[in-house]
Amino acid sequence: MQNLFKGSGYLLKGFKLMNESGIRRFAYLPMAINTLLFSAAIWLGINKFDQWFNSLMPSWLPEWLLSFFMWIIWPLFTALISIIVFFSFSIIANFLASPFNGPLSEAVERKLTGQAPEGLPWKQIIKDTPAVLLNELGKISYFLLWIIPLFIFSWIPVINIASPVLWFIFSGWMLALEYHDYPMGNHQILFAQQRQQHKKQRGLSLGFGLATLGITMIPIINFIVIPAAVAGATALYLDNRADHAQSSI
Repeated sequence: MQNLFKGSGYLLKGFKLMNESGIRRFAYLPMAINTLLFSAAIWLGINKFDQWFNSLMPSWLPEWLLSFFMWIIWPLFTALISIIVFFSFSIIANFLASPFNGPLSEAVERKLTGQAPEGLPWKQIIKDTPAVLLNELGKISYFLLWIIPLFIFSWIPVINIASPVLWFIFSGWMLALEYHDYPMGNHQILFAQQRQQHKKQRGLSLGFGLATLGITMIPIINFIVIPAAVAGATALYLDNRADHAQSSI
């Protein structure tokens, strides 16, 4: 339990780190892009609502009845937009921010240690490409290994009462793996090796992932959680790696 709270504290440290000099530009740019895109999508939906609504309603309905339907449907439409934004945010926002997250993690490591991980030469990158691709397949396999039985478990009567708790824990664990992949990937640590390190510090990783999941569920704040999570995961990795040695592909 102590490690759960300690791990969650690294997310708060991430929020502080993302505002430090030398780090801000990597954190703010993807955050601004995501905010603009989602704001534009919401604005478009609101402004086009009347047009969509009128095209769906029969022309013979009286004006007072149209106004009544508008009064009822508008809150439902607002709720629907909020749900869509919430559930689509993590997927789209992480995809758009991914090119910035590696450099962001490097900037955080440079801030905390005074040095950043050394990049691989192009020849080595080309040589290691098959291993990297297999590494990505390993991530997908690991995800499916857990999500399929959890999905089946959710449909079994009586015992599926526990499924929401299991899904919550699983989601937090996957977020911990996802955000730690940036600092560990910068040190050429493959996914199988990453999992071994997470198992050694399960409480810390799970605490961090659950805290990140909880913040992601809060509207508005979830727009800034990605850079904070990357920064926090980097700090957690640096503070708790076993031997401070880089593992090579």
